[in-house]
Amino acid sequence: MIPSEAISNPQVVGAAGMQGLLTMAGLIVAIGAQNALVLRQGLARRHVWPVVALCTVSDWLLTALGVFGLGAVIARSPVWLEVCRYAGAAFLLLYGVRSAWRAWTGPAEALAAAGSVQQLGPTLAATLAMTYLNPHVYLDTVVLMGTLGAQHVGEARVAFVGGAGLASALWFSVLGFGAAVASRWLHQPAVWRAIDAAISGVMLWMAVQLALRPFQL
Repeated sequence: MIPSEAISNPQVVGAAGMQGLLTMAGLIVAIGAQNALVLRQGLARRHVWPVVALCTVSDWLLTALGVFGLGAVIARSPVWLEVCRYAGAAFLLLYGVRSAWRAWTGPAEALAAAGSVQQLGPTLAATLAMTYLNPHVYLDTVVLMGTLGAQHVGEARVAFVGGAGLASALWFSVLGFGAAVASRWLHQPAVWRAIDAAISGVMLWMAVQLALRPFQL
């Protein structure tokens, strides 16, 4: 732990902020349910700003809760971790099957338009579900980031949370708006089928991993 007398040292604070940024970046870049939703909205060029903002704020909030104490509480509760594991596996399984069904049987035009016709309310509700019903989000932000960030104190702890939030903002912006820029070249129904198939594969793989392997903290 960083000594309390060192918390005002700009180098210590800067190092903590960089640690938060790089650690969070390494955790969120992997494709997951939340990233898949942001990618799909970006490709559809629909409600990108609200989705990116909601994902960023959610990651920042959960990281802050973990760093300032909640992460340690969850990590000490094996029962809670097991509930999160099996509930998350069921959730990811359902999402994966839904994506597979859409890729396999959905009309080509519906695949390309699915993200573009949805209204803002349902889109934000889906974003909240992908964020707060996915145990990987809690494991990454509240438990892992919380445990790491709690090693700092004072201004360094705040800088760690700020760095983590910046990483989330940068990643979701690149994912959502980058996909929006590329969407003009991705209107072919076959591409959307492939995207849904890939998302389904990732979600089903994550569900199996959750169901068969306990969390390793």
